[in-house]
Amino acid sequence: MKIAEVGNIIEFKDGLQGIVEKVNENSVIVDLTYMENFNELELEEKTVINHKRYTIIHGSDE
Repeated sequence: MKIAEVGNIIEFKDGLQGIVEKVNENSVIVDLTYMENFNELELEEKTVINHKRYTIIHGSDE
C-alpha cells in the first residue's frame, strides 16, 4: 500500500476525489473542493480518510 503525499489527488468512497493537504500516521486530510460538482454534493470542505480507504489517482511522481 502506497501512502499519499501532500498535493496528491486521491479517490475514495464510490468516486469522491480530493487533494491531500496533510498526511497523518493512519490517515490523510483531504480538500474536497477539487471536485467540479462539490457544491451540488453538500459535503464539508475537508474530510479525513484512512490510508486503507483510498487510491492515488494522480501523484507527485507522475
